[in-house]
Amino acid sequence: MFENKTEKEARQEILGLVGEYCDVFHKKPPYKEGDRIPYASRVYDREEMKNLVDSALEFWLTSGRYTEQFEREFAEYLGVRFCSVVNSGSSANLIAFMALTSPLLGERAIQRGDEIITVAAGFPTTVTPYIQYGAVPVFVDVTIPQYNIDANMLEQAYSEKTKAVMIAHTLGNPFNLKKVKQFCDDHGLWLVEDNCDALGSTYRLDGEEKKTGTIGDIGTSSFYPPHHMTMGEGGAVYTDNALLHKIIRSFRDWGRDCVCASGQDNLCGHRFDKQYGELPFGYDHKYVYSHFGYNLKITDMQAAVGCAQLKKFPGFVERRRHNFNRLKEQLLAVQDKIILPEACENSNPSWFGFLITCKEGVDKNKVVQSIEGHGVQTRMLFAGNLTKQPCFDAMRASGQGYRVVGELKNTDKIMMDTFWVGVYPGMTDEMIDAMAKVICEAVL
Repeated sequence: MFENKTEKEARQEILGLVGEYCDVFHKKPPYKEGDRIPYASRVYDREEMKNLVDSALEFWLTSGRYTEQFEREFAEYLGVRFCSVVNSGSSANLIAFMALTSPLLGERAIQRGDEIITVAAGFPTTVTPYIQYGAVPVFVDVTIPQYNIDANMLEQAYSEKTKAVMIAHTLGNPFNLKKVKQFCDDHGLWLVEDNCDALGSTYRLDGEEKKTGTIGDIGTSSFYPPHHMTMGEGGAVYTDNALLHKIIRSFRDWGRDCVCASGQDNLCGHRFDKQYGELPFGYDHKYVYSHFGYNLKITDMQAAVGCAQLKKFPGFVERRRHNFNRLKEQLLAVQDKIILPEACENSNPSWFGFLITCKEGVDKNKVVQSIEGHGVQTRMLFAGNLTKQPCFDAMRASGQGYRVVGELKNTDKIMMDTFWVGVYPGMTDEMIDAMAKVICEAVL
């Protein structure tokens, strides 16, 4: 079939057929009344599939040219200097936190026993890295209907052991970055923005519109299929700080000291003429390790999908906002039964989902079961109150390993009375209207 063709001609023919295959066999049928409405779904076309196969034909498999392209273009989109892609959003949070433990940061490095201010109403892998390291999460309550950290509790949570604030922008809604950033600046604390559910959200700070994830010291993203854009699995860590970037890359790439890309040798020109630790003089720099790191890189096939997704991403954000606003407008009719979400002041969220809290007298479990029974998929706000999860059993019993400041009243209310539905960009107006009708009927 390809005997008389060049490699380029053969590749173009294959990719053309892949595009046709996608158009025919991956085209979703239009929504019909009664169809199940998921909370999230991949939105893609022939371009993602062609990129995926294009990468596979090279058979490089590990990080390569598509990875470099994505890191460069994603950093440009965010307006940051440095981006490192990793294999998941959870790995992104792990790397972001572990970077702050590096000896290269001197007195600002997080040590075991130091405290990190965070919230319990969220996803566990925002908190898991510091618990596993031996740092102490300090949990404060959140506000309703923003579902983000109560910034008025920050000073009360502060102690001489506090080293950082690491929190997520809940379902796309930015937390109060003005107050949180000022608090961190006043006390010399690191700020890590878990941006996994908020890619594309913006926040006006000091008269400038900035993308979430770029205001703190480090931001993280997830590219899991339900998220704002997808690689299947994947994530990213980004920063403007050159030293943090160097440390992030080291932790991601086995903990090595060398900055050579895969397949590259002796970029620094000093591969065999330096002294490192107690190693023999001239020990091969490619095998010198400055951190206890990991291998958390992605494959080039994942990055290839991400490159195609990134071109579509601004449209994804606008559609999420449209779907959120359309759903909220229709649910105003039952706001005596439910609390509707509100954007944080000074923000323009790229909504990941639509949070609903049942008011007194409305049974959330019955509402959720009714909605699910009518084909609309729902989700909880992740862990609810993380400190009540089984993974905290031993710490609760011992009374050690974490602190709670004040009472987590709103966190507990969210655990008991809150759920959410999707607004992903593949949803049509017909789907939003059908979902609104089901929710209204369920709460009455």
